[in-house]
Amino acid sequence: MDDLGTPQGFDMTAGDAADTAPAAGMISQYVKDLSFENPNAPAIYQNQAAPGIDVQFNIGAQQVGEEVHELVLKIEVRAEAEGKTAFIVDLSYAGLFGFRNVPADQIQPFMLGEAPRLLFPFARRVLADAVRDGGFPPLLLEPIDFAQLYMQQAEANAGTAQPNTPETGHA
Repeated sequence: MDDLGTPQGFDMTAGDAADTAPAAGMISQYVKDLSFENPNAPAIYQNQAAPGIDVQFNIGAQQVGEEVHELVLKIEVRAEAEGKTAFIVDLSYAGLFGFRNVPADQIQPFMLGEAPRLLFPFARRVLADAVRDGGFPPLLLEPIDFAQLYMQQAEANAGTAQPNTPETGHA
């Protein structure tokens, strides 16, 4: 990254007319929203049973500037032990991505397949730290193949009248 936080090799300013090579890059990443709830403390710490974990993901993308898109990776985790909630974590981790000379039909596959792959390790760390700071062992999520998930969703939507839109990430 340069002094302004722009990825090296990615210039958000207009180049000369001969500069027509496609370019995509991450401009920044950030926690957009983070919530940790521990509704049954301190009694939950006396429970010796390992909690059952339910993890839900949602990806949303929207254009926020002429050549800039935001991706929000939302992760919701609910842990229960013996019928009681151990903890609930809601994380919205976002990134800004810049595009130059990229065909419009290539932006959505990047934003819903590649961009979440780039953000996920950082979101995973924030989530693990929040759970650990809440008094539980860190929750380490398994890697996710976002490109494969995007391809599966695109194939499933190929026969529907409402294709994915870059704004929402779903039909």
